[in-house]
Amino acid sequence: MTNPAGPPPTGGDGGERQRLKLLAVTACPTGIAHTYMAAEKLAHAAESRGIDMKVETQGSIGAENVLDDNDVKHADGVIVAADKDVDLSRFVGKRVLTVGVAEGIRHPEQLIERVLSAPVHAEGGTPTAPAAGGGKERSVGYKALMNGVSYMIPFVVVGGLLIAVSLSLGGHTDPSGGLVIPKDSFWMDVNNIGVIGFTLMVPILSGYIAYAIGDRPALVPGMIGGWIANTGELYGSKAGAGFIGAIVTGFLAGYLVVWIKKVKVPKFAQPIMPIIVIPIVATTALGLFFIYVLGEPISWVFEHLTDWLSGMTGTSAVLLGAILGLMIAFDMGGPVNKTAFLFGAGLIATGNQTVMGMCAAAIPVMPLGQGLATLIRKRLYTEQERETGLASLFMGCFGISEGAIPFAAARPAQVIPANMLGGAVAGAIAGVAGVEDAVPHGGPIVAVLGAVSGVPTFFVAVVIGSVVTALATVALIDLSERRRRGEVTGGVGAAVPEPVPAGVGAGGAGAGGSVASQRAVREAEAVGARASASAIPERSAAPETAVSKEPEETADSAPAVETGMGGVLSGYLTQETVKVGLGADGKESVIREMSELLARTGKVADVDELVACALRREAQGTTGLGEEIAIPHAKTDAVTEPVVGFARSAEGVEWGSLDGTKARLVFMIAVPEAAAGDEHLRILALLSRKLTDAGFRERLLAAPDEPALLGVLREVG
Repeated sequence: MTNPAGPPPTGGDGGERQRLKLLAVTACPTGIAHTYMAAEKLAHAAESRGIDMKVETQGSIGAENVLDDNDVKHADGVIVAADKDVDLSRFVGKRVLTVGVAEGIRHPEQLIERVLSAPVHAEGGTPTAPAAGGGKERSVGYKALMNGVSYMIPFVVVGGLLIAVSLSLGGHTDPSGGLVIPKDSFWMDVNNIGVIGFTLMVPILSGYIAYAIGDRPALVPGMIGGWIANTGELYGSKAGAGFIGAIVTGFLAGYLVVWIKKVKVPKFAQPIMPIIVIPIVATTALGLFFIYVLGEPISWVFEHLTDWLSGMTGTSAVLLGAILGLMIAFDMGGPVNKTAFLFGAGLIATGNQTVMGMCAAAIPVMPLGQGLATLIRKRLYTEQERETGLASLFMGCFGISEGAIPFAAARPAQVIPANMLGGAVAGAIAGVAGVEDAVPHGGPIVAVLGAVSGVPTFFVAVVIGSVVTALATVALIDLSERRRRGEVTGGVGAAVPEPVPAGVGAGGAGAGGSVASQRAVREAEAVGARASASAIPERSAAPETAVSKEPEETADSAPAVETGMGGVLSGYLTQETVKVGLGADGKESVIREMSELLARTGKVADVDELVACALRREAQGTTGLGEEIAIPHAKTDAVTEPVVGFARSAEGVEWGSLDGTKARLVFMIAVPEAAAGDEHLRILALLSRKLTDAGFRERLLAAPDEPALLGVLREVG
């Protein structure tokens, strides 16, 4: 049973004053700098006031210093400074103050005062949402959508690859029509497992969109709503609403649960609201609404599209092929896609196989095009998206258009038009060439198995359509990124963080002492990240939370930790990548100047690409750490080896730092994708650990020339 919230205790046994005990959770979407900066600021502010505080950080390497039940039981209040979802269910009955992570950096003292009068968190309360002052970021809707996509991707990949493997190894064309796998065979069992993965894909998307909005009570209505949306038989349609229907039900379920939570209920009913009442009411209401209200228009669309296509069979083959390609590519399994597919499949029995030939050429274009796009412009995609792109290419070869759904769900405004353009091109080419398909399936596999006539032209249609889709996707995403980057650099401190899935599990807290080499590396990275985030030499730090400082050294007495030609940081930073005075006066121009500085080493293959990648990282969240420090960094194959540069700005550059200071000390780190993990964090750790030393920063500002700067930088170690 939790302690009732109230004013902090002021007395103890024997008249001895009892110390106030507070807890905090800090988290930012990127999880490298601001998470740890806020933690340090809050810990220092609490220590200076004689308050006990334990801070849990949810950073890039997982949750650390995790708050346990005993911590919560004895806490007088909880501060949650986060720009991503944090589970508050463990804090029921405690005063909880939720703010953006920037507030934890800017006003830690105020937060400590405010938490004493914060509202008591009730069971079933909503998850955290960034408060005012937390910096600009992606909308709640976008974050919810990306949460659903991130959980859906494994189901798409597993289901799609199993179906593809079973078709390739166990499938064959049947004389009676169709691409079949023998019943009761091993490969049919593999296929059935893949079909289950695909069946779960849509409910998972819907459920985790709902979860990100309404927390756990929204998970059940979201998943069941997604299943209903994907099962057209429930509302009289031959085709379900597919992933678009899942997005609709996910948002409806999430916001419906949020609305129900606001309804005042008697105290005795509150414990059962999140586990019984809310899920049942929301699921029933959403399910009936979709069946009786939304299902009818979907069925109407399906029927009328079929009638419309039937009236076009005598028109130009180019026009019909383009229209079928557009429809196939639009919703990948939804009513529009299914209308075109079933129309083509139905005509096979009448002896007209050209319509299915047009559909077959368009079907693989979406997954092939999206997979190709991830190879053409890697920097536009996350590592997870690039991995999904490879699986998408494989699925495309076997005519599994659903391989492109994760990309379409994540960026519908860019991906769906590009898909439709490529699908229309492929369908039109197949129509002109009179390609025929004797089975109700598409993709290169049907040509390999001999079900397609005009095989060379069929492959030409598929290849051209896929290339068109890839190029259009890259162009549209790049345009969108440029616009977004312009908004970010145009404002002060406008951070647009990458979406982070909700429900991240908490890892164990890192304790001191070396255990194994892998653990030691993890600890060093965590310490480095905290130091990078704080970079504030407050002298009142609590012993248990303060970052260990190295003994102060002068430039003359510091040991030279270098490799090669006078280099620092394992030789990554040398005199040729050090500059005493920056000529640029804006963030973007400084990043370009720094990139050109790094190019002196011969390790930069593409300066423009390096600049673009660094700016993309800035769009995720400012790398201005405060105390006049900025550490822009990029993980890109535009560099062949890790390289680090340093330059000073006399006037300072506006970097959007959360403490409002301009950046005068600018480090730039660039590492290849292959070295992006450990090496990137190791460099950050070494740099940031030393940057906590105010004397070191002063010596960097005072050094008269490049050799003197390099001498100071040798202290990094």
